[in-house]
Amino acid sequence: MAQSFNPVGSLLGMWVAMNFIQARLNPMETDARAMLGDAEFEAMRDADLQVLITPYLLIGLVVIAMLLVIRLAKMPGTGDKDHSVYFLTSLKRIFSLPRYREGVIAQFFYVGVQIMCWTFIIQYGTRVFMLEGLDEKSAEVLSQKYNIVAMVIFCCSRFVCTYLLRYINAGKLLASLAVAAALLTAGVILFQDRTGVYCLVGVSACMSLMFPTIYGIALEGLGDDAKFGAAGLIMAILGGSVLPPVQASIIDCGTIGGFPAVNLSFVLPLICFLVIIVYGVRRARG
Repeated sequence: MAQSFNPVGSLLGMWVAMNFIQARLNPMETDARAMLGDAEFEAMRDADLQVLITPYLLIGLVVIAMLLVIRLAKMPGTGDKDHSVYFLTSLKRIFSLPRYREGVIAQFFYVGVQIMCWTFIIQYGTRVFMLEGLDEKSAEVLSQKYNIVAMVIFCCSRFVCTYLLRYINAGKLLASLAVAAALLTAGVILFQDRTGVYCLVGVSACMSLMFPTIYGIALEGLGDDAKFGAAGLIMAILGGSVLPPVQASIIDCGTIGGFPAVNLSFVLPLICFLVIIVYGVRRARG
């Protein structure tokens, strides 16, 4: 089975961001920034952007260097003489299979929900911790720490769920994890205190094995089309770029019907988990 996004790399990235980027940004809170004049605000904005841009420039240089190495290095032969690709024929064949077709859809929603739950824990936690009396900066830092805890739980749960796969049908385990995630997400929506934050952190335990499980179920029985099918499943990560902006637009509303928009925005992740439940149940039945 394929592996999901590298949680160890994510943890390292978050640690670097907190200690080498976030720590260098101007600590002024949102309300105070709104009081600045245009010139002062632009100067502070430019300084913060410079802090953010520098690491990405360095990463870009490293990527360019790697591309040059790959371009100049002589690649070994694969020994495979048949490189023919029958795109339309293969596409029609694999998408005629419900197991695969629905797997691509489930993977789209899974990747979207993973990105949403890990991204917007900051906004969710910041609101909760500010209600408890913390200033905005401290609330954001504490939320980031909870995000790191969520990823640690994700890593640990991966081992537990992999062990459970020895005894539980993959479809049943996927559906069970999605049901648990949906219930926790309901808690994220309904609770307006730290309990909601705990629920959101707990969702990571349920997500830990979803990506590789969906991947493996969808590719089962594809035979020679497996490589082509794998490409389609990887392309389903598009969900990670489509769904989070939708949730962000909901959060930007501030409040909806007197209810915190950040809470209500998690209706979207809830819908994603419902889609995964349906796929897990259908595949558990064969």
